[in-house]
Amino acid sequence: MSKDERKKLIAQYAAGFDEVRSALEGFPPSKLGAHPIPGKWSAQDIVHHLADSEMTSAIRLRRLLVEDKPVIHGYDQDAFAAKLHYGEREIGPSLDALRAARATTVQLLERMTEADWSREGTHSESGRYTAEDWLRIYAAHAHNHAAQIRRLRDHLAD
Repeated sequence: MSKDERKKLIAQYAAGFDEVRSALEGFPPSKLGAHPIPGKWSAQDIVHHLADSEMTSAIRLRRLLVEDKPVIHGYDQDAFAAKLHYGEREIGPSLDALRAARATTVQLLERMTEADWSREGTHSESGRYTAEDWLRIYAAHAHNHAAQIRRLRDHLAD
């Protein structure tokens, strides 16, 4: 990955929280837990998932930077949703967690050296896992879920 590609992905990652916040604008608060698309998460579920995923991903990057060849463990996002009561909790604290985890991680991304970018570990589900792999995944993650929130809002408006 070139430095320019990295810079664009870091900017995309940095903009992820604002993208989610923007997607939630105009979303009826009483409908955050609604499931207008059968089999898909609600906006509330998505926000809690983003917070949990972001906190997990922040630790993943830190482990890649600090530990020699760490094992990066996968997790069952559906089990998280069920056992961590996504459908019962208000989203404010999860938005705060998403914002804070992204902000502190951007500080690290902006300071990473070439040696940092070459560090790697092993993901328990997908094998070799590098800092660049991490960036590719998480640069788009919040944006993809923001688009999902917008689709939910559109379905509620129909």
